[in-house]
Amino acid sequence: MSAIKKFQVTFDCAEPERLARFWCEVLGYVVPPPPEGFATWDDYKRAQPPEERDSWFACTDPSGVGPRLYFQRVPEGKAAKNRVHLDVRVGTGLVGEERLAALEAECARLVPLGAVHVQTLYDGNDSCIPMLDIEGNEFCID
Repeated sequence: MSAIKKFQVTFDCAEPERLARFWCEVLGYVVPPPPEGFATWDDYKRAQPPEERDSWFACTDPSGVGPRLYFQRVPEGKAAKNRVHLDVRVGTGLVGEERLAALEAECARLVPLGAVHVQTLYDGNDSCIPMLDIEGNEFCID
């Protein structure tokens, strides 16, 4: 039997650190310590050649369970719908109005961070709230 592999989720984006910090707030993730030999991330950035500064950033699950999120700067903008998106699971085990209330509360928390509420999908039992992050990437509150 094959061993389960660890993985990271990589985002192409315009502003890696800004987007990483947004997702830290959404998921309760943290910014890892700067690379070895540097006291701060700013020290690390100043040591990089100008063309490499701010080219990537990452955030991690402080419990070590969830995948690392890696954000890399790319020159082109987002052109179409994501082929992969994150579902932020806040309503697990809940149904009906109780589930919808939990999802709406999370939506209300994320909008001031810069997320965009696209729509609320609710059929009387199941619900989902599609949203956009601060660079227009789709994700769902589920």
